[in-house]
Amino acid sequence: MMDFGSILLIGSLAVLVMMFVSRPFFERGAENKPLVERKAHLQEEHVRSGLLAERDRLLTALRELEFDQTLGKIPAEDYPVQRAYLMQSAANVLRQLDALTGDTHAASAEERLENAVAVRPASAAPISQPKPKAAAEMDELEAQIAARRRSRQEKSAGFCPKCGNPVQKSDQFCSRCGTVV
Repeated sequence: MMDFGSILLIGSLAVLVMMFVSRPFFERGAENKPLVERKAHLQEEHVRSGLLAERDRLLTALRELEFDQTLGKIPAEDYPVQRAYLMQSAANVLRQLDALTGDTHAASAEERLENAVAVRPASAAPISQPKPKAAAEMDELEAQIAARRRSRQEKSAGFCPKCGNPVQKSDQFCSRCGTVV
């Protein structure tokens, strides 16, 4: 028959196989806790990522508002209202980020925003400070655009006899087909 040693070996192998197969049943409770913690961590990272994206969007909007104001594209009465709204929104986002990370800065959120808006990215420096020659060319281009807009505000004088496109009093040629009007 079988030797006592071989029975012991088969029995120990059977116990090991049973332990390996039943291991997931015993570890299921232990894995649930890290899974819940991982989900909470992922949720926190998702919220943090959203707040960082919103902060970047608001800072870009503030920089663009400052730039547009220096160019005179925004009416003087609208600028303070828009800037105050963007500053308040960005300060709220910074406070939420501080609360999420537990970061306490000596400077307030508004001071940090002012510093961030004042610092222009390197790519925006040439746009905000044109060279004198480029400024003259830009003024000429702006004058041409303004003249074109004024001419477009005229009433229609009729239609092109060839293609039927509306033409204005100042037009000498149809803008669609080139026919003399």
